[in-house]
Amino acid sequence: MNNNDIMALLAKFIPPHWGRDLVSTGAVRDISLQSPRLVIKLVLPFVDYQLETVLTQLDENLCRVSGAEQVEWQISVDVATLARANDAQGVSGVRNIIAISSGKGGVGKSTTAVNLALALQRLGARVGILDADVYGPSIPMMLGVAGAKPSMSDDKMMGPIQAHGIVANSIGFLVSTKDATIWRGPMASKALTQILQETRWGELDYLVVDLPPGTGDIQITMSQGVPTTAAVVVTTPQNVALADAVKGISMFNKVHVPVLGVIENMSYHICGQCGHQAELFGAGGGLRVSQQQQVPLLGQLPLDARIGVDMDKGRPTMIAEPDGALAEAYLTIAARVASGLYFSGKSVPTSLYTRVI
Repeated sequence: MNNNDIMALLAKFIPPHWGRDLVSTGAVRDISLQSPRLVIKLVLPFVDYQLETVLTQLDENLCRVSGAEQVEWQISVDVATLARANDAQGVSGVRNIIAISSGKGGVGKSTTAVNLALALQRLGARVGILDADVYGPSIPMMLGVAGAKPSMSDDKMMGPIQAHGIVANSIGFLVSTKDATIWRGPMASKALTQILQETRWGELDYLVVDLPPGTGDIQITMSQGVPTTAAVVVTTPQNVALADAVKGISMFNKVHVPVLGVIENMSYHICGQCGHQAELFGAGGGLRVSQQQQVPLLGQLPLDARIGVDMDKGRPTMIAEPDGALAEAYLTIAARVASGLYFSGKSVPTSLYTRVI
């Protein structure tokens, strides 16, 4: 067996949405012939979707050059810790923070944030979600844990709420739903920082932060105050939403937070009776913004009543229909976000951002 020939084959293979091959990514850790099997060990620095199925395309050629009868892929994940975009204080145990933003309200940002977090968890990551929308916290209801209260330890650290395999915290867990949250910008930002830093998140590969809609002072302060790794902007195809999405991208550029891409929500509607697909809010808007702003279009999600119904029941679509087409769309977007985060960032030692509490 010639390992050089095998590595040459692997170096030519670029998995979907990676943009780089297996070898240059550093994923290939060991190759051994254990007759009649060729065993290839991969350790991925990010979670991915259906990679093992895609890799089988290489099996025939790998068997030919190695003399093996079959290929066994051994795939594990060790999510890399990537450099933060700002100098904000790190969060103990949290490797990467992804901010989910929208230029305006009503585009499905929180719904997307919840399903994205659940999709990353489904792919094998340890995930948490922080509801940073202090004026309209909706994550507790969407996760079906609206009445929950974080535990408090002797050292004044909060224990996050467990829901559907992820952990969560929100001002909605701390303030009664009957009480209006009336805070000025600095107070809101301080509350967010306090919840972020005083929650015992545990070991997380990704913490998804659902930012408030808009691009004002509060959003800028939060973007600078949260030790963010990168951001995702959610929009709809409508021109007014697209214009605000551009503002959102511009905001992150000004505070030096990398934008991983745009998610176009409510992109189209499929008739439940005849299957006809209609672009109710226009077509191609998300792609135009991504091209103009030179950021990827991470995915297009349909306008589907089931998504809203699932959220109202506290069972997000990733949980309610885990094997459906909608879940597959979220999983694909999650894989693109995870790979885009890794390839756009710089790996650092995991211990670098660990605080002693």
